[in-house]
Amino acid sequence: MSILVTGGAGYIGSHCCIALMESGYDVVIFDNYSTGHEETADALAGLDLKGKIIAKVNGDLLNIADLDRTFDEYEIEAVIHFAAFSQVAESMKDPAKYYRNNICGTMNLLDSMRSHNVDKIVFSSTAATYGEPEYTPIDEKHPQRPINPYGYTKLAIERMMDDYDSAYGIRSVRLRYFNVAGADSGCRAGEWHDPETHLIPNVLKSAFGGGKEFTMFGNDYPTCDGTCIRDYVNVEDLADAHLLALSYLRQGGKTDFFNLGTNSGSTVKEVFDSCEKVIGRSIPIKVANRRPGDPAILVADNSKAKSVLGWESRHSLEDSIRSAYAWEQKHRDSA
Repeated sequence: MSILVTGGAGYIGSHCCIALMESGYDVVIFDNYSTGHEETADALAGLDLKGKIIAKVNGDLLNIADLDRTFDEYEIEAVIHFAAFSQVAESMKDPAKYYRNNICGTMNLLDSMRSHNVDKIVFSSTAATYGEPEYTPIDEKHPQRPINPYGYTKLAIERMMDDYDSAYGIRSVRLRYFNVAGADSGCRAGEWHDPETHLIPNVLKSAFGGGKEFTMFGNDYPTCDGTCIRDYVNVEDLADAHLLALSYLRQGGKTDFFNLGTNSGSTVKEVFDSCEKVIGRSIPIKVANRRPGDPAILVADNSKAKSVLGWESRHSLEDSIRSAYAWEQKHRDSA
Protein backbone atom coordinates (compact mmCIF):
# COMPACT_ATOMS: atom_id res chain seq x y z
CA MET A 1 0.00 0.00 0.00
CA SER A 2 1.18 3.51 -0.85
CA ILE A 3 0.43 7.09 0.16
CA LEU A 4 -0.67 9.44 -2.59
CA VAL A 5 0.83 12.92 -2.14
CA THR A 6 -0.79 15.56 -4.31
CA GLY A 7 1.57 18.48 -4.85
CA GLY A 8 4.43 16.25 -3.76
CA ALA A 9 6.91 18.19 -5.91
CA GLY A 10 6.14 21.46 -4.11
CA TYR A 11 7.73 23.06 -1.06
CA ILE A 12 5.88 21.43 1.83
CA GLY A 13 4.85 18.37 -0.16
CA SER A 14 8.45 17.43 -0.97
CA HIS A 15 9.44 17.57 2.70
CA CYS A 16 6.46 15.40 3.58
CA CYS A 17 7.53 12.87 0.93
CA ILE A 18 10.98 12.66 2.57
CA ALA A 19 9.45 12.17 6.01
CA LEU A 20 7.12 9.47 4.68
CA MET A 21 9.96 7.57 3.01
CA GLU A 22 12.16 7.87 6.10
CA SER A 23 9.32 6.23 8.03
CA GLY A 24 9.07 3.36 5.54
CA TYR A 25 6.10 4.49 3.43
CA ASP A 26 6.07 4.12 -0.34
CA VAL A 27 4.84 7.27 -2.07
CA VAL A 28 3.04 8.16 -5.29
CA ILE A 29 3.61 11.81 -6.24
CA PHE A 30 0.75 13.47 -8.14
CA ASP A 31 1.66 16.91 -9.47
CA ASN A 32 1.02 19.04 -12.57
CA TYR A 33 4.27 20.99 -11.97
CA SER A 34 2.54 24.36 -12.27
CA THR A 35 4.23 25.49 -9.05
CA GLY A 36 6.15 22.37 -8.06
CA HIS A 37 9.24 21.20 -9.94
CA GLU A 38 9.87 18.01 -11.87
CA GLU A 39 13.51 18.24 -10.76
CA THR A 40 12.32 17.99 -7.16
CA ALA A 41 10.31 14.84 -7.90
CA ASP A 42 13.32 13.32 -9.68
CA ALA A 43 15.58 14.14 -6.72
CA LEU A 44 13.13 12.55 -4.27
CA ALA A 45 12.95 9.42 -6.44
CA GLY A 46 16.73 9.10 -6.22
CA LEU A 47 16.88 9.07 -2.41
CA ASP A 48 17.92 5.84 -0.70
CA LEU A 49 15.48 5.61 2.20
CA LYS A 50 13.30 2.96 3.86
CA GLY A 51 10.42 3.75 1.54
CA LYS A 52 10.57 4.93 -2.05
CA ILE A 53 8.81 6.98 -4.69
CA ILE A 54 7.05 4.28 -6.67
CA ALA A 55 5.55 6.69 -9.23
CA LYS A 56 5.67 10.32 -10.36
CA VAL A 57 2.33 11.08 -11.97
CA ASN A 58 2.13 14.21 -14.11
CA GLY A 59 -1.55 14.81 -13.53
CA ASP A 60 -4.07 17.54 -12.84
CA LEU A 61 -6.77 17.52 -10.19
CA LEU A 62 -9.13 19.19 -12.66
CA ASN A 63 -8.90 16.10 -14.86
CA ILE A 64 -10.64 13.35 -12.91
CA ALA A 65 -9.42 10.79 -15.48
CA ASP A 66 -5.84 11.49 -14.29
CA LEU A 67 -6.94 10.74 -10.73
CA ASP A 68 -8.91 7.63 -11.62
CA ARG A 69 -5.97 6.21 -13.59
CA THR A 70 -3.69 6.81 -10.62
CA PHE A 71 -6.01 5.07 -8.15
CA ASP A 72 -6.57 2.24 -10.65
CA GLU A 73 -2.86 1.66 -11.22
CA TYR A 74 -1.51 1.98 -7.68
CA GLU A 75 -2.76 0.52 -4.42
CA ILE A 76 -3.40 3.73 -2.45
CA GLU A 77 -4.16 3.53 1.26
CA ALA A 78 -4.47 7.23 2.06
CA VAL A 79 -3.96 10.69 0.56
CA ILE A 80 -2.00 13.71 1.76
CA HIS A 81 -3.32 16.69 -0.17
CA PHE A 82 -1.09 19.72 -0.78
CA ALA A 83 -1.91 20.61 -4.40
CA ALA A 84 -3.40 24.13 -4.46
CA PHE A 85 -2.74 27.68 -5.52
CA SER A 86 -1.73 29.65 -2.43
CA GLN A 87 -0.85 33.27 -3.24
CA VAL A 88 -3.18 35.58 -1.31
CA ALA A 89 -2.58 38.61 -3.56
CA GLU A 90 -3.11 36.57 -6.72
CA SER A 91 -6.34 35.16 -5.31
CA MET A 92 -7.65 38.72 -4.95
CA LYS A 93 -6.82 39.51 -8.60
CA ASP A 94 -7.99 36.19 -10.08
CA PRO A 95 -10.45 34.49 -7.70
CA ALA A 96 -11.84 32.23 -10.44
CA LYS A 97 -8.46 30.52 -10.77
CA TYR A 98 -8.50 29.73 -7.06
CA TYR A 99 -12.11 28.60 -6.75
CA ARG A 100 -11.78 26.37 -9.82
CA ASN A 101 -8.44 24.79 -8.97
CA ASN A 102 -8.64 24.49 -5.20
CA ILE A 103 -12.30 23.64 -4.67
CA CYS A 104 -13.21 21.81 -7.88
CA GLY A 105 -9.87 19.99 -7.90
CA THR A 106 -10.35 18.78 -4.33
CA MET A 107 -13.90 17.66 -5.09
CA ASN A 108 -12.55 15.57 -7.97
CA LEU A 109 -9.96 14.08 -5.64
CA LEU A 110 -12.55 13.18 -3.01
CA ASP A 111 -14.85 11.69 -5.65
CA SER A 112 -12.05 9.55 -7.04
CA MET A 113 -11.13 8.44 -3.52
CA ARG A 114 -14.76 7.53 -2.90
CA SER A 115 -15.06 5.45 -6.08
CA HIS A 116 -11.82 3.62 -5.20
CA ASN A 117 -12.68 3.00 -1.52
CA VAL A 118 -9.90 5.22 -0.12
CA ASP A 119 -11.23 6.73 3.09
CA LYS A 120 -8.38 8.72 4.69
CA ILE A 121 -7.02 12.16 3.73
CA VAL A 122 -4.73 14.67 5.43
CA PHE A 123 -5.39 18.16 4.09
CA SER A 124 -3.07 21.15 3.92
CA SER A 125 -5.30 23.93 5.23
CA THR A 126 -4.29 27.36 6.50
CA ALA A 127 -4.60 29.93 9.27
CA ALA A 128 -6.06 32.18 6.54
CA THR A 129 -9.40 30.50 7.24
CA TYR A 130 -9.55 32.48 10.51
CA GLY A 131 -9.28 35.95 8.96
CA GLU A 132 -8.61 38.90 11.25
CA PRO A 133 -7.77 37.62 14.75
CA GLU A 134 -10.26 38.32 17.51
CA TYR A 135 -7.74 37.06 20.08
CA THR A 136 -4.31 35.45 20.25
CA PRO A 137 -2.98 32.85 20.50
CA ILE A 138 -5.53 31.57 17.97
CA ASP A 139 -7.04 28.22 18.92
CA GLU A 140 -9.30 25.98 16.85
CA LYS A 141 -12.42 27.52 18.43
CA HIS A 142 -11.62 30.89 16.88
CA PRO A 143 -14.28 31.93 14.32
CA GLN A 144 -13.38 31.17 10.71
CA ARG A 145 -14.02 34.34 8.70
CA PRO A 146 -11.57 34.48 5.76
CA ILE A 147 -10.80 37.85 4.22
CA ASN A 148 -9.49 36.70 0.81
CA PRO A 149 -10.48 34.14 -1.85
CA TYR A 150 -7.55 31.87 -0.98
CA GLY A 151 -8.79 31.56 2.60
CA TYR A 152 -12.36 31.06 1.41
CA THR A 153 -11.32 28.16 -0.84
CA LYS A 154 -9.59 26.37 2.03
CA LEU A 155 -12.57 26.89 4.33
CA ALA A 156 -14.95 25.61 1.65
CA ILE A 157 -12.80 22.48 1.31
CA GLU A 158 -12.90 21.92 5.07
CA ARG A 159 -16.70 22.12 4.97
CA MET A 160 -16.77 19.76 1.98
CA MET A 161 -14.65 17.26 3.89
CA ASP A 162 -17.09 17.32 6.82
CA ASP A 163 -19.92 16.47 4.44
CA TYR A 164 -17.95 13.75 2.66
CA ASP A 165 -17.29 12.16 6.04
CA SER A 166 -20.95 12.32 7.12
CA ALA A 167 -22.26 10.98 3.81
CA TYR A 168 -19.47 8.72 2.51
CA GLY A 169 -17.21 7.91 5.46
CA ILE A 170 -14.07 9.67 4.15
CA ARG A 171 -12.25 10.77 7.29
CA SER A 172 -9.96 13.80 7.16
CA VAL A 173 -7.47 15.71 9.25
CA ARG A 174 -7.12 19.38 8.36
CA LEU A 175 -3.85 21.01 9.37
CA ARG A 176 -4.06 24.80 9.59
CA TYR A 177 -0.56 26.19 9.10
CA PHE A 178 0.68 29.57 10.18
CA ASN A 179 3.95 30.81 8.55
CA VAL A 180 6.16 28.00 7.21
CA ALA A 181 9.95 28.39 7.10
CA GLY A 182 13.16 26.44 6.61
CA ALA A 183 14.36 23.57 4.47
CA ASP A 184 15.32 19.93 4.82
CA SER A 185 18.23 19.66 7.27
CA GLY A 186 19.98 17.32 4.80
CA CYS A 187 19.60 19.92 2.03
CA ARG A 188 17.57 17.45 -0.06
CA ALA A 189 14.62 19.85 -0.53
CA GLY A 190 13.79 23.47 0.15
CA GLU A 191 11.70 26.47 -0.78
CA TRP A 192 11.63 27.16 -4.52
CA HIS A 193 8.88 29.53 -5.61
CA ASP A 194 8.65 31.75 -8.67
CA PRO A 195 7.91 34.44 -7.78
CA GLU A 196 9.08 34.16 -4.19
CA THR A 197 6.77 36.08 -1.85
CA HIS A 198 7.90 34.88 1.58
CA LEU A 199 10.03 37.08 3.81
CA ILE A 200 12.81 34.71 4.91
CA PRO A 201 13.83 33.29 1.49
CA ASN A 202 13.70 36.77 -0.02
CA VAL A 203 15.99 38.13 2.70
CA LEU A 204 18.40 35.23 2.21
CA LYS A 205 18.35 35.61 -1.58
CA SER A 206 19.40 39.24 -1.14
CA ALA A 207 22.63 38.04 0.47
CA PHE A 208 23.64 36.72 -2.95
CA GLY A 209 22.39 39.68 -4.93
CA GLY A 210 24.08 42.80 -3.64
CA GLY A 211 22.07 43.58 -0.53
CA LYS A 212 18.53 44.67 -1.45
CA GLU A 213 16.98 47.17 0.96
CA PHE A 214 13.97 45.77 2.80
CA THR A 215 11.02 47.72 4.16
CA MET A 216 9.84 47.06 7.70
CA PHE A 217 6.22 48.14 7.94
CA GLY A 218 5.66 49.64 11.37
CA ASN A 219 7.85 49.75 14.46
CA ASP A 220 5.20 51.07 16.85
CA TYR A 221 3.13 47.96 17.48
CA PRO A 222 2.40 46.93 21.10
CA THR A 223 5.07 44.19 21.03
CA CYS A 224 8.45 43.75 22.70
CA ASP A 225 10.34 45.64 19.97
CA GLY A 226 7.52 47.46 18.17
CA THR A 227 7.36 45.14 15.13
CA CYS A 228 4.69 42.60 14.18
CA ILE A 229 4.81 39.10 15.62
CA ARG A 230 4.24 36.15 13.28
CA ASP A 231 4.37 32.43 13.99
CA TYR A 232 7.06 30.65 11.94
CA VAL A 233 6.79 26.86 11.99
CA ASN A 234 9.65 24.77 10.62
CA VAL A 235 8.86 22.79 7.47
CA GLU A 236 10.36 19.54 8.84
CA ASP A 237 8.22 19.91 11.97
CA LEU A 238 5.27 20.44 9.67
CA ALA A 239 6.09 17.24 7.77
CA ASP A 240 6.19 15.38 11.10
CA ALA A 241 2.67 16.63 11.83
CA HIS A 242 1.40 15.12 8.57
CA LEU A 243 2.86 11.74 9.51
CA LEU A 244 1.24 11.93 12.95
CA ALA A 245 -2.07 12.91 11.35
CA LEU A 246 -1.79 9.97 8.94
CA SER A 247 -1.06 7.61 11.83
CA TYR A 248 -4.03 9.05 13.74
CA LEU A 249 -6.36 8.27 10.82
CA ARG A 250 -4.85 4.81 10.27
CA GLN A 251 -5.60 4.04 13.92
CA GLY A 252 -9.25 4.97 13.45
CA GLY A 253 -9.16 8.63 14.47
CA LYS A 254 -12.21 10.72 13.60
CA THR A 255 -12.28 13.74 11.30
CA ASP A 256 -10.64 16.68 13.06
CA PHE A 257 -8.58 19.86 12.58
CA PHE A 258 -5.44 21.24 14.19
CA ASN A 259 -3.40 24.44 14.26
CA LEU A 260 0.30 24.12 13.54
CA GLY A 261 2.55 26.82 14.95
CA THR A 262 5.08 27.45 17.67
CA ASN A 263 2.72 28.94 20.28
CA SER A 264 4.99 31.97 20.65
CA GLY A 265 6.00 33.59 17.36
CA SER A 266 8.82 35.94 16.41
CA THR A 267 8.89 39.65 15.68
CA VAL A 268 9.82 40.92 12.24
CA LYS A 269 12.93 42.46 13.79
CA GLU A 270 13.89 39.11 15.30
CA VAL A 271 13.59 37.53 11.83
CA PHE A 272 15.95 40.12 10.36
CA ASP A 273 18.36 39.80 13.31
CA SER A 274 18.46 36.00 12.92
CA CYS A 275 19.01 36.31 9.16
CA GLU A 276 21.89 38.72 9.75
CA LYS A 277 23.42 36.29 12.25
CA VAL A 278 23.20 33.37 9.82
CA ILE A 279 24.55 35.18 6.75
CA GLY A 280 27.14 37.15 8.72
CA ARG A 281 26.32 40.60 7.38
CA SER A 282 23.91 43.46 7.99
CA ILE A 283 20.70 43.77 6.00
CA PRO A 284 19.70 47.26 4.79
CA ILE A 285 16.31 48.08 6.29
CA LYS A 286 14.07 51.11 6.12
CA VAL A 287 11.06 51.63 8.38
CA ALA A 288 7.73 52.63 6.84
CA ASN A 289 4.27 53.17 8.24
CA ARG A 290 2.08 50.23 9.18
CA ARG A 291 0.15 48.56 6.38
CA PRO A 292 -3.64 48.71 6.77
CA GLY A 293 -5.04 45.47 8.16
CA ASP A 294 -1.75 44.10 9.49
CA PRO A 295 -2.53 42.75 12.98
CA ALA A 296 0.12 43.18 15.67
CA ILE A 297 0.21 39.49 16.60
CA LEU A 298 -0.66 36.31 14.71
CA VAL A 299 0.27 33.28 16.80
CA ALA A 300 -1.12 29.75 16.93
CA ASP A 301 -2.32 27.97 20.02
CA ASN A 302 -0.94 24.50 19.20
CA SER A 303 -2.06 22.73 22.38
CA LYS A 304 -4.69 20.61 20.58
CA ALA A 305 -2.10 19.19 18.15
CA LYS A 306 0.13 18.41 21.12
CA SER A 307 -2.56 16.65 23.13
CA VAL A 308 -4.27 14.69 20.34
CA LEU A 309 -1.49 14.06 17.80
CA GLY A 310 1.50 14.26 20.14
CA TRP A 311 3.05 16.93 17.91
CA GLU A 312 5.22 19.85 18.87
CA SER A 313 7.62 22.15 17.07
CA ARG A 314 11.26 21.17 17.66
CA HIS A 315 13.19 23.66 15.54
CA SER A 316 13.94 27.27 16.42
CA LEU A 317 13.60 30.23 14.08
CA GLU A 318 17.37 30.28 13.67
CA ASP A 319 17.32 26.55 12.78
CA SER A 320 14.83 27.32 10.01
CA ILE A 321 16.85 30.23 8.69
CA ARG A 322 20.10 28.27 8.78
CA SER A 323 18.62 25.36 6.79
CA ALA A 324 16.97 27.76 4.34
CA TYR A 325 20.30 29.51 3.76
CA ALA A 326 22.09 26.20 3.17
CA TRP A 327 19.41 25.26 0.64
CA GLU A 328 19.71 28.62 -1.12
CA GLN A 329 23.47 28.16 -1.38
CA LYS A 330 23.10 24.64 -2.80
CA HIS A 331 20.35 25.74 -5.17
CA ARG A 332 22.53 28.51 -6.58
CA ASP A 333 25.59 26.27 -6.86
CA SER A 334 23.63 23.74 -8.93
CA ALA A 335 21.92 26.31 -11.14
